[in-house]
Amino acid sequence: MTHDLVITGARVVSPGGGAACDIGITGGRIVTLGTGLTGVEVIDATGLIAMPGGIDSHVHIAQPSGPGVEMADDFASATRSAACGGNTTVMPFCLPEDGQSLREAVTAYHARAEGCCLTDVSFHLIVKSADPITLGQDLPALIAQGLTSFKVFMTYQGMRLNDGEILQVMDVAREQGALTMVHAENEEAIEFLRDKAERDGRIAPVHHARTRPVPVEREATHRATTLAEVAGVPVMIVHVSNGAALDEIERARGRGVRVLAETCPQYITLTADDLDKAGFEGAKWVCSPPPRDTGEQAAIWAGLERGAFDVFSSDHCPFRFADPAGKDAPGARASFRNIPNGIPGVETRLPILFSEGVSKGRLSLETFARLTATNHARIYGLEHKGAIMIGMDADIVLWDPTLTRRIAQSDLHHGADYTPWEGFEVTGWPVRTILRGHTVMENGTPVDTAPGRHVARIRPEITA
Repeated sequence: MTHDLVITGARVVSPGGGAACDIGITGGRIVTLGTGLTGVEVIDATGLIAMPGGIDSHVHIAQPSGPGVEMADDFASATRSAACGGNTTVMPFCLPEDGQSLREAVTAYHARAEGCCLTDVSFHLIVKSADPITLGQDLPALIAQGLTSFKVFMTYQGMRLNDGEILQVMDVAREQGALTMVHAENEEAIEFLRDKAERDGRIAPVHHARTRPVPVEREATHRATTLAEVAGVPVMIVHVSNGAALDEIERARGRGVRVLAETCPQYITLTADDLDKAGFEGAKWVCSPPPRDTGEQAAIWAGLERGAFDVFSSDHCPFRFADPAGKDAPGARASFRNIPNGIPGVETRLPILFSEGVSKGRLSLETFARLTATNHARIYGLEHKGAIMIGMDADIVLWDPTLTRRIAQSDLHHGADYTPWEGFEVTGWPVRTILRGHTVMENGTPVDTAPGRHVARIRPEITA
């Protein structure tokens, strides 16, 4: 049999473990794993590692961000950046604008993404209203179309739901077989601390972190898992930043609650001190929850090492720093509360975890693959993605485990004008990204046009 493409010489990381074998690809799918395979095109990957294409299940792209504020990435730049960082699928959130229904928002997001994506995409929903049309019509219809996960917020004015509304949303998830994701921070406590800081004249970017301390995340995490317990549904707690919140998750699991947990690069590499820069510079690191300290980094690493986390995502949410439509928005210098919230990270997520985890001996290659691809596909119902196995999409990334480089904004492909990891040294970098058998990145350069497409999903395994 002659394949469309054969990859030879790599160490192949699959759910069954690592092995040296050829990968035979035809029609965009993996059809053979063996030796001595022939192909129309052959890639010699000797000395490289073949990993399943990264799935980043927490990104924000072209999302409404308030009056006069623009997110730095559209779908073209975000997916280009994702591909250059070793990702083959990203999962953005559909946020309805004021006065727009959830179904109208999804239609708008499809239009923004159509024909310009270098990776595949699959949308989550954001539920910011528990009105009868959203709960009774839009959510069931969209879940039936394969948008089988949605996020609710316990913070942010205009976005957050109260406990009763969250329970209503979770009940729809139970009935329809969808997964609820929760941003867990206590809005009332944050607002109390922010008002107090402003009255005291503490307005610099670092006070974004200091007014969102660990207890506001810990309490909300406890409440979110309790609500899931009451509703009888699984729940994903996103961007967990500290050991106390993770303790709440593990206690809930001990009670039999099905709680999934996600963390991100900022919580293993950055600290709140990064926000404490002279002038306005600290705005570059403003995100929520904020980075903590080295003690909390150690707690997150301990969770990763013992398997307490299910997925590792970026929470890519990019704004330009030197831009009045970005971080330097009107009022941002007058108070930290007006700084657009989020940092770029889709291109650097995988190299940071590979370097800090695999290269430093904290994580095995197989664990890395689960945290960055396989578990994302399983949890969110991407049935043909996330693993190098026969019958799966040929989404494969070739890694050079010896390649050492410093992260630099000048080398990245996102729409932001900075990276929070400028100068951060990593060992291990993706050198080729293959989407359904087509190379979309080689040696740091995008090489295809826009082969990406939207992928509908099946009912998530965790809800079964």
